[in-house]
Amino acid sequence: MIKAIKLLRIYTDEDAYLGDRRVFEVIASRARDTGLAGITVLEARLGFGRSAHIHQRRIFENGRALVIEIVDDEAKLRSFVTSLDDIPDVGLVTLEAVEILGGKAEQAPPGKNV
Repeated sequence: MIKAIKLLRIYTDEDAYLGDRRVFEVIASRARDTGLAGITVLEARLGFGRSAHIHQRRIFENGRALVIEIVDDEAKLRSFVTSLDDIPDVGLVTLEAVEILGGKAEQAPPGKNV
């Protein structure tokens, strides 16, 4: 079965904080609490954004560029993005169409009967 849904990408960096927690950890925690399907945080080897500051992976250094990916229903993702308005260091946020072609995504999450 082919199912059309959306992919949310949030670009940030490892050094972004909200209080004493890293922004990517806050976003992951909120995504889980919201009941979104899942989240992946990817570390970029190199990147720069509007500031033109180069984030590059180096040994013993933080500050790497991160991409957070979340796949779910468009309405859920749009609502989730709105809930992040209190986080000042969230970078670029994009939303694009994707298709689930199969795999474990078709199964109900553990503990949830369909």
